[in-house]
Amino acid sequence: MDKRVEKILILLIDFFAVNLSWLIFFILRVETGWFELLSEPEFFIPMLAIYFYWIIIFTFVGMYRTWFAASRFEELSTLFKASFVGIFILFFLILLDDYTHGEPSTNRFIIFVYWGILLLAVGTGRLFIRSVQRRLLVNGIGRRNALIIGFNPKAHDVHNSIDKYRALGLDVVAYVAVKKKNVGKEYKGVKVFDYVDNLEKVIDNYDVKNIVIALEKHEDNVMMNVLNICEGKNVSLKIVPDLYDIISGQARTSQIYGFPLIDIMPELMPEWEKKVKRILDILVSFLILIISMPLIIGFAIAIKIDSKGPVFYKQERIGLKGRIFNILKFRSMIVDAEKVSGPVWSAKDDPRVTRVGKIIRKMRIDEIPQMYNIFKGEMSLVGPRPERPYFVEKLSKEIPLYKRRLKVRPGVTGWAQVKHKYDETIDDVKTKLRYDLFYIENMSLRMDLNILFRTVFVVLFGKGHFED
Repeated sequence: MDKRVEKILILLIDFFAVNLSWLIFFILRVETGWFELLSEPEFFIPMLAIYFYWIIIFTFVGMYRTWFAASRFEELSTLFKASFVGIFILFFLILLDDYTHGEPSTNRFIIFVYWGILLLAVGTGRLFIRSVQRRLLVNGIGRRNALIIGFNPKAHDVHNSIDKYRALGLDVVAYVAVKKKNVGKEYKGVKVFDYVDNLEKVIDNYDVKNIVIALEKHEDNVMMNVLNICEGKNVSLKIVPDLYDIISGQARTSQIYGFPLIDIMPELMPEWEKKVKRILDILVSFLILIISMPLIIGFAIAIKIDSKGPVFYKQERIGLKGRIFNILKFRSMIVDAEKVSGPVWSAKDDPRVTRVGKIIRKMRIDEIPQMYNIFKGEMSLVGPRPERPYFVEKLSKEIPLYKRRLKVRPGVTGWAQVKHKYDETIDDVKTKLRYDLFYIENMSLRMDLNILFRTVFVVLFGKGHFED
């Protein structure tokens, strides 16, 4: 099923289920006469308000993400937890309203009856649409091509499981060999088309969306090569267990109908945390821009007086999913600083820095204009620092997994910035990459707050580095 069609259907099902729940609850609460009413409540306006309330909550917990052969029990579990929180918020709002107006109600607990109705209606709707999706997958609609790396009994067991459970929606279309001697062989009519070094070509030729890695012992060195090739490709990667130790901290366990697999480098931040993170980015960046306006104007005048050139410095950087954007900074260097040297990293005592630039850098305020980049959605408060296209291409060839940093929105500060110094050598970049990958695999609001507090400490005590 097409992603857009799927989301539209889910939204329609939820629209019907949520509003039906309100209708049933309204009839029960008002029309039956079973409960005492202080006044006749309205129907349509509260119905619309409650619908958008649930849509917001469902969106925050990720209930509108694209589904693919996922567990229906897991979806119902998410619905239960989301609605549980939502009902308690409503309960305490009703409690607060009763207290404010001095109208104690003995019937406020009826809201939990509404919760039961909502769970039944939305849960039934979700089960219906997911059952339809599974039936379509079994009948060949919306299926995805899968590729298996390795040609051994372990790989064949996975192949057998995929063929057995059609509801997964996967079709094994190719094998890729680790050993060249296996090229040309076949299992269950599926050939070993190429060697692992040519994996990218096979992915493109066969429109592969899922890759299962089934390596034998002593083939662990293949893993990094596979990860590097697949970086930037829109494919889901899983490995058959017992290789978990080589990618510790970057995996999550899942199953193919009881056959255990491990997801490689999943997105670990829940959907609701991603949305809260974005809302915080918008609010904080807007407030900082407003509060710091006198400072911005003052330093803009100082920069113009001190040296020739514009107040703000724009430079192309690579952002989320490889998109290019112009990062904004107060100009702290002379005009055309890289005209002679070419693209280079800034140094601690860089001779290209102007007099006002030294003050700006010492006070750590040259990054303030980046609040505009954050407000636009090009950056975040916390994330890996965005790099220039020249260095992204150069470093991605020298450092495996470097482009993994492009999976998240770049930030003004990050784990690497509070833990390490200037990028002066390739070893510094490699060290910072480890910190960036650690952040990506452990992203959470709690970690973002930790980084922001550490950033304040670094700025106040003059340790660390936040511009490059």
